[in-house]
Amino acid sequence: MIRAVFLTHTAAPSGAELATLRLLTELRRGGVVDPSVLLTAAGPLVDRLRARRIPVTVCGNAFDSTALTVAGSGPLRLLTGATGLIRLGARLGAIVRSDGADVVVAQSTKALLMGAVAARRAGVPLIWQVHDRVSGEYFGRILAVALRVLGWVTAHGVVANSRSTLRTLYTRGRVAVIAYPGVEPVANPSRVPQREPGAVRIAMVGRLTPWKGQEVLLRALSLLRHRPAAVHLVGGTFFGEQDYRAELDRTVAELGLPVEFVGHVDDPGCYFAQADIAVHCSVIAEPFGQVVVEAMAAGCAVVAADAGGPTEIVHHDIDGILVPPGDPVALAAALDRLIADPALRTRLSAAARERSADFGIAATAQAVTGLLEQVTGRRAVRAR
Repeated sequence: MIRAVFLTHTAAPSGAELATLRLLTELRRGGVVDPSVLLTAAGPLVDRLRARRIPVTVCGNAFDSTALTVAGSGPLRLLTGATGLIRLGARLGAIVRSDGADVVVAQSTKALLMGAVAARRAGVPLIWQVHDRVSGEYFGRILAVALRVLGWVTAHGVVANSRSTLRTLYTRGRVAVIAYPGVEPVANPSRVPQREPGAVRIAMVGRLTPWKGQEVLLRALSLLRHRPAAVHLVGGTFFGEQDYRAELDRTVAELGLPVEFVGHVDDPGCYFAQADIAVHCSVIAEPFGQVVVEAMAAGCAVVAADAGGPTEIVHHDIDGILVPPGDPVALAAALDRLIADPALRTRLSAAARERSADFGIAATAQAVTGLLEQVTGRRAVRAR
């Protein structure tokens, strides 16, 4: 067995953490990797991990994750935050060593710096599992370069969640794999046939934050010739983005749109199952786009932004429709086309369900297991 410690700085139930939850569950089931989680903050993810029998250690109140926030951070603040991460990494290294781990897997850019120190102190290799595109649009040009260099220098291997993400990294001389955030198998959801134009329901799932593009969808809705019966915006504001939510509320009221804000839900599957169309419209390139796969698996006709990970998921006009990111006019044209044509929606949704099967969690776990075996130099005996 390969004992792997997955290190992360947050226990909030966001996309990357939920993808990790699914991965660890599958790794544990596979019997080759013995996964555990080391968290530097308590949160809802802790109970979810323990419910799936994943061992969790919380190094509570050790570090304020906002101390190294990229947006609005000056050099002094970044230096102070980095120093805190390094000190915490030394403490975490002692935990990793006492646990007898074979490898540390860093789950974020903050975890990378902590993990580099922890793995070195424990005398084990470090893997960087990258959930974000390490590019200037996310981190700023200078910090993005620094993170790429740090990852190349400290990590023995890299797991990227898409080809788009992998292209933003330095990987020469390192073991690197693409492991899409896999979805767990579920029975085909019970759903009504695609509705007639006047009764169409639309769902968009994602954190309410400007880069996810909810404002773009609202502007597109105001341009439609064929108005939907209902639009559900599913997602919460986890990181101080309440002002953006208030701005969206004002836009809905001003334009008289049939929009309902659902808030955060643990499982958005029921909203996808009730929707005819699912919309993804991030304004910058998405690292992967888990909600796109989830919507396809639920049998929605999907419209997604033509940038980043979704371009690796959706085949345009075959199992979904791709539109330029940040363009409400193009999005409105795609939605008008879909709303007016139930037969097109039916064809796309059937193909989408088939396509979603290519992103199962078993394939993700297999890719990660292979990398862990290669980096640790151990070929574990697979459970029968």
